[in-house]
Amino acid sequence: MKNLLLVLFLFPLTTIAAAQNNPVLEAVARALSAGDADALARHLADNVDLSILEKEQTCSKAKAVELLRGFFSTNRPRSFNQVHQGASRGSNDQYCIGNLVTANGAFRVYIYLKVTGSSAVVQELRFDRD
Repeated sequence: MKNLLLVLFLFPLTTIAAAQNNPVLEAVARALSAGDADALARHLADNVDLSILEKEQTCSKAKAVELLRGFFSTNRPRSFNQVHQGASRGSNDQYCIGNLVTANGAFRVYIYLKVTGSSAVVQELRFDRD
């Protein structure tokens, strides 16, 4: 019983630690901070659920990059800070919530990573006015 409680206690901690040390999530955060749509494209899934200021759509990676370039040209990023991150229940998928500060104000950014084996891609990306 003691071992079971130990495992149940330590498992969430290892999951959180894995999310915080995810190189894909770190690269996405750097790309967001720099406003670099091309660097972000390296980590996008073939089809992405993209929401920019309540305009939601599922689009190809190429279309998503085009929309992100437009967003970044209108809203020049100054910084991106991760506020919360973790793993989805029942899967290895990970998420991150952060604040993107731009020349035109702040945005809350939601990132959902689909994890398959040892690789992870951005499945969903959402920008909401903060």
